[in-house]
Amino acid sequence: MLLRTTGPVSASETEEIVHAAQQGDSRSFALLFQLHYPGMLATAYQLLGHVPDAEDACQDAAITAFGRLGDLRDPSAVRPWLHSIVRNNCRAFLRARRPIPVGVAGEDVLASAEDDPVTRIERSAQRDWIWHALRQLTPAAQIVAMLRYFTENNSYDQIAALCGIPVGTVRSRLSEARRQLSVTLSLTGDERHEATAALNAERREEAVSVLAAVADSVPLSRVAQRWAKDLSFHWPDGTRTTGLQPLIDIIRLDYDAGVGHEITGVVAGVGITIWENAFINPPEDPFHCPPGATWLLRENGGLVTEVRFMRTPRPALPEADGSEDRTFSGHGDS
Repeated sequence: MLLRTTGPVSASETEEIVHAAQQGDSRSFALLFQLHYPGMLATAYQLLGHVPDAEDACQDAAITAFGRLGDLRDPSAVRPWLHSIVRNNCRAFLRARRPIPVGVAGEDVLASAEDDPVTRIERSAQRDWIWHALRQLTPAAQIVAMLRYFTENNSYDQIAALCGIPVGTVRSRLSEARRQLSVTLSLTGDERHEATAALNAERREEAVSVLAAVADSVPLSRVAQRWAKDLSFHWPDGTRTTGLQPLIDIIRLDYDAGVGHEITGVVAGVGITIWENAFINPPEDPFHCPPGATWLLRENGGLVTEVRFMRTPRPALPEADGSEDRTFSGHGDS
């Protein structure tokens, strides 16, 4: 369990706790979940039964609320709001779809197209506190937590494929990540946290530069200063190449076919960076590439030494012409 329960409090006291938590008071935020977590877990048990997925749904809901609490306009509605997030997570498990990511609102709250998890956390009062806590996780736990809560390809199967580990290991590492977060968030609430916007902006600039190198006719040496010459690149089919040049060659194939690349998300951790990009297909060949991809960049001594790449599942094609096998996005597609 992420946080444990305490004695009952009045409605007015609950509202005071919510207001304080929205202003960034870590003790109030911890107390809020001490009060409501048992009810959240009971809701999950009703929908899923006494299975590990029920606890997963509640833990994900608790982390969701870390980034979303500032958007709650009526503090008196905190209980149904939290339970709504739990129900949505449980329904996602029942439908065997990817879980609701961090920051997805309850069923009675509409999220805009730009209302993504990272954007919400970046503007919340707890922003630096949350990022600081994430960066205190052990490397293995940090990677799965970042993929789970801040990317589109975030199902257990997708995380397992991207990290090259069994699904059972993903589940156990996520459980450990939640356990570590429950401790770290309560211990670091009063610390002065490092800002994260600058690092994420720096990593985003790097991502844009690498993917635009061919189109901009930029020498490899200018965009690959942080990339080890012998870096290992893992493609979806298990193929492994060495160095950045094979990647650039594949990007060139996409460029020659009229495909563009747009960075849609970047998350930077300790020794790890995650990119997400969309493929912009030409109008005459709208199914040339899948919708997008997720990149997992591992660093050692300040250099990128390993890259793992996963494409976003493509929609059904009108007909298969084999063209995706010649593209960066389709390298290793079956």
